[in-house]
Amino acid sequence: MQRALAILLCVLLSLPPLSYARGFVFTDSTGKKLTLSDYKGKWVLINFWATWCPPCLKEIPDLVSLYESRKDVVVIGIAMDYQNPKTVMKFADSLSISYPIVLGDRKIAAQIGPVSMLPTTYLFDPAGQPAAYKVGLISRESLEEFMRENPPSPQSHPPGETSQRKRK
Repeated sequence: MQRALAILLCVLLSLPPLSYARGFVFTDSTGKKLTLSDYKGKWVLINFWATWCPPCLKEIPDLVSLYESRKDVVVIGIAMDYQNPKTVMKFADSLSISYPIVLGDRKIAAQIGPVSMLPTTYLFDPAGQPAAYKVGLISRESLEEFMRENPPSPQSHPPGETSQRKRK
C-alpha cells in the first residue's frame, strides 16, 4: 500500500499543472485594484485563509513579519468561506494584518489555481512566473529558504511559456 501511494505521489508531482495564473485582478478591502503585473520585480505570495482555520491563523504572524520586513515580497491574503465581510475585516485588524486582504470566493480563487483546502499558498517569482504552491501551514523560514534557493532567472522561460509549479 505504501509503495502504491509513493508511486501515485510521484506521478502527481510529475504532471504539468492543469492551469494557474498568468495574471490576476483582485480588489482589496480598501477598493484598490491588485494585479500581478503591478508587482514585477517582487515575489508575490497569495495566501488563501479563513477565520475559522487554526493553521491559517498560526501562519499569519509569519506572513505579516515577511511582508513588513522585506521590500522584495508582497503578500496578499484572500479570505475564503466567510459569511460577513465586516467580521473578516475585524478579525484581520485584531491579528494586525498589514498586507492587503481580498474577500474571496471561487471566482477569485480560479484566477490563481485550485484551492482544495485552507490554508493554500501560491508564490510567484519576481518575473511573475508561478514558482511554488503549498496546501497547508507555511512558515516564514520555509518561504525565505525557498526564495534563497530558487532565485528567479528570466532567461529560463521562453515568452508565453511557464515553468512547472514546485511543491514546497
